[in-house]
Amino acid sequence: MVSLKDISVRCGVSVATVSKALNGHKDVSAATRERLLKAAKEMGYFPNSQARALKTNRTHNLGVMFLDEAGSGLTHEFFAKLLNSFKTKAEMLGYDITFISKSMGKDRMSTYEHCKYRNVDGVIIACTDFTSQDVYEVVNGDIPIVTIDHIFDCRTAIMSNNEKGMHKLVDYVVSKGHTQLAYIQGNKSSVADKRLAGFCKACISRGINVNSEWLLCGDYHNPDKTYELTKMLMSQKDRPTCVFMPDDYSAIGGYNALKDMGLSIPDDVSVVGYDGIAYSQLISPRLTTYSQDTAKIGETAAQQLISLIEDPQTTFTEVITVDGELVEGGSVKQL
Repeated sequence: MVSLKDISVRCGVSVATVSKALNGHKDVSAATRERLLKAAKEMGYFPNSQARALKTNRTHNLGVMFLDEAGSGLTHEFFAKLLNSFKTKAEMLGYDITFISKSMGKDRMSTYEHCKYRNVDGVIIACTDFTSQDVYEVVNGDIPIVTIDHIFDCRTAIMSNNEKGMHKLVDYVVSKGHTQLAYIQGNKSSVADKRLAGFCKACISRGINVNSEWLLCGDYHNPDKTYELTKMLMSQKDRPTCVFMPDDYSAIGGYNALKDMGLSIPDDVSVVGYDGIAYSQLISPRLTTYSQDTAKIGETAAQQLISLIEDPQTTFTEVITVDGELVEGGSVKQL
């Protein structure tokens, strides 16, 4: 393995000069830095992450705590795109990422213990169950963290603007003449609460009655559950003219239920989704939905977490809200 000393001997400079050049210090001339970088590359030198960690007290490794209750893992497009954006920005800033869990082969440890075992500099928490003991242990620990779509006191959170998203959808649907609105919610969570509040506030502010019988509890990312609830809604004597689905993926179940009932979208009933996944624009008719800015959420999470790690004295914990945009499809009829 090539060392800093090997490079210093070849180039006739001190080990300290080599170290400064490779680490971008300004007190090394541009010509010397270029010469040493070229020599390091030719000799096959790679920095030793363990040695760097001992020197800087940082591993440049970020933990990702990701728990998807729906069991879809990284096939869930929202999380996949968000985490990819987080990874891309983290790598651009010189950090690697490690997925954190309770399992280490045959061994079992808490997620916080795994964070300590991996010696991560910080953790992003992007999961659906923020009430778990594992999450609380990490949140109350001494590791910098950033959460996605959930707020803890004295911790930075990156939030998609879920209330505003629902307002935008209700505004659009009402502009098409709909006042008989049903909403199939996602499973109980901070996100579900925000979206429900946004739906109800938007309806009430426009003088639209919120029918409690048309507020059903479903699951995120669960087409089968949405299929059942959509059939239940549309089997009633009084039926809504527009159904709000938990998310775009679940809306597939709603589409199938309406098709099996012999109902046409949007002629017989209108449908809207939430998330803005690519598939929503491939189904027929294209789904009207609210697209979350996953790229900005992931990038902002990486920037904030690394800032908390590198500049803890000047970086303040805060709640950052990221807006999305309405995507008009063909699933809402003009009445």
